[in-house]
Amino acid sequence: MTGFVIPGVTGDGPFDANSRGELTRVELTWVEKRIEFWIRFGQAAGEQILDRSRRIVFFRPGAVFGFVRWAANDDGTVVSRIDIVRAVAPGCACQTLPFVRPGGEILLKIEGWPKVEKVLRHVDAIEGLGIDPADVDPDHWRHVAHWMKAGEASRPYTAERHAAWLRRREIGK
Repeated sequence: MTGFVIPGVTGDGPFDANSRGELTRVELTWVEKRIEFWIRFGQAAGEQILDRSRRIVFFRPGAVFGFVRWAANDDGTVVSRIDIVRAVAPGCACQTLPFVRPGGEILLKIEGWPKVEKVLRHVDAIEGLGIDPADVDPDHWRHVAHWMKAGEASRPYTAERHAAWLRRREIGK
């Protein structure tokens, strides 16, 4: 292995300073009842702990993850948001997103706690089928986002749709 191992980093496979440029970084913060940024789902390639309330998680290109942001002040909630993002390879076009470097392909972007809760319940339902939400057809996340923005209910993700997505993905390889 070349380079040096980043202190406080865990994950699968070799993870060194030279690989950092290939990975998407997501900055997470947790200050009880003030700022709560967390990853709802997704396979992180590594993690760097900065201090008690801050850490950075790293995702390989192509990885899909759910990033939830909630913040409040003395007057109440300021931000409630969930983004479902696919990490991009270095040099690829991407959309910018706060706390995500360099950015990613945004599959779903929902704001407002009632809508965020609906997405989280949708994620729970997918997990209830025994499916990892990170493996869901990216078009389904876009579908959910569009229907929610229209104020309508989206179609549920089913085991049949997932099987079709897996077959389509295999054919495309």
